[in-house]
Amino acid sequence: MRTKIIQFLDDGLNEEELKTLSDWISSSPENAHYYAEIKDLWEASVSDSSKIAGTPQEWKKFVARVRKEDVKKKYLRINRSAAVWIAAVLVLGVIIGKVFIPDFSKPEAVYCTAIAPKGSVSKLILPDSTCIYLNAGSEIRYSVNKESSRREVFLQGEAWFKVSHMKNRPFTVHTSFYDVCVLGTEFDVKAYESDTRVETTLEKGRVLVRSTGKFRLPEDVLLMPGEQFVYDKENRNVQVKHVDTNLFTSWKDNKLEFIKLTLKDLIVLLERKYGVDIEVENPEILDFHYSGTIKNESILEIMDVIEHTLPIRYEIKGQTIRIFKNERRNYQNN
Repeated sequence: MRTKIIQFLDDGLNEEELKTLSDWISSSPENAHYYAEIKDLWEASVSDSSKIAGTPQEWKKFVARVRKEDVKKKYLRINRSAAVWIAAVLVLGVIIGKVFIPDFSKPEAVYCTAIAPKGSVSKLILPDSTCIYLNAGSEIRYSVNKESSRREVFLQGEAWFKVSHMKNRPFTVHTSFYDVCVLGTEFDVKAYESDTRVETTLEKGRVLVRSTGKFRLPEDVLLMPGEQFVYDKENRNVQVKHVDTNLFTSWKDNKLEFIKLTLKDLIVLLERKYGVDIEVENPEILDFHYSGTIKNESILEIMDVIEHTLPIRYEIKGQTIRIFKNERRNYQNN
């Protein structure tokens, strides 16, 4: 089954194989723990392969040889050149994309919590075969009871969903403000507590945005593909608009795309994506706008590009990046 887990993490399973894996994971606590362990190691190997010895391909071969009863010991018997790579990955696995599995022996323990810390994106599969990408700095809680008539998750942060269609079993995403109800579709929900807006972006299918006790709408809002529902926390108003969905969902493919994004908002994205702290010494530069695409670049490469595009300069002090206004350059805010 370890091969199927790796294929899933590498987007290599079809719908039937996905269901088989889902059934296997939810069949016992041992299977759930084994899946979580392999997932942590895999995500760690891919997320930081440029900084440590080896390659993700080498790590694939290693994980393929791992046996269920020997996951934590196997690397000790590998040659020394590979040991540096394996050891670093195991350390990273402690801080990247954890899945907390409940005690299945206790009937009252019916929820799991998955967390993607800053600097990582975590991928998980629910017992009903729904696929979720969890963005950096996010947390999601979900039921592990496959027989329940209710499918629901509780989200803090951002997640992209590919929901498995089940007749008469709608799927609900609960945020701190509104609920998103679906039957089967692909969409993104962004609901960070620290952000001023809560956004739902629909790629395929249909979703229904509904009121909660904390947030009241005159009526439910039905979204069509290509539409985005936005709630502004500060102004307490809502808006439905047509958008390029790639600009809001590409993060799940380890890519960020943005057009005329303020430096203030860009800094938030960079802090989450790379797990760094960024301080701005001159607040007036936060209104500068920047357009671009981030794929595999390091944070320093990104800062170099921004420094050459905007009238700013930066320096690194300890674990913090400090940004200053470059008084020698002018900026035309288009």
